[in-house]
Amino acid sequence: MYKQNKYRNKITELDGIKFHSRKEAARYSELKLLEKGKAISDLRLQVKYELIPKLVINGKTERAISYVADFVYIDNVYSNEVVEDVKGMQTDIFKIKYRLMKQIYDIDIKIT
Repeated sequence: MYKQNKYRNKITELDGIKFHSRKEAARYSELKLLEKGKAISDLRLQVKYELIPKLVINGKTERAISYVADFVYIDNVYSNEVVEDVKGMQTDIFKIKYRLMKQIYDIDIKIT
């Protein structure tokens, strides 16, 4: 059994992939069906977007700040790329990263 975190989500394994929650694993299953039915294509998991590069502040190197999308895929109906995040609750950090994704990459994250 896997350890639960403070948000009470349970790590779930599906197709040999560990997901942060049952909800995320269920969404993966849905997306795999959509991909099989050709509604979406190029399904990718855990895609990283750099929001702030690493930098040196007062002689100390600070690591880069990134957003990692749960899923990225092409919606074949609308011919556009979708960046999707499965959320049970939106943390303050996620809200900041959501806005930075819009400002830096002009990407609207689809929250499911």
